[in-house]
Amino acid sequence: MDWDVEIDAQGLKCPLPVLRLRQRLAALRPGQVVRLVADDPMAEIDVPHFCAEQGHRLLASGMRGAATVFFVAKG
Repeated sequence: MDWDVEIDAQGLKCPLPVLRLRQRLAALRPGQVVRLVADDPMAEIDVPHFCAEQGHRLLASGMRGAATVFFVAKG
């Protein structure tokens, strides 16, 4: 999958991965995609919830080693 911006949030604890995602999405145009890599287990709950609440689309997510990779399109 292609993406426009990548955020490496490995080593950051809740709520920092979602705050970084929010900050980067604010600067993008609708439809642009962010790839977020986070190893905090709470991100698996927080990122989908954030997307649903803020109108963004969680396109895909999956494990890559000890981290989860999320693809989020700005709504």
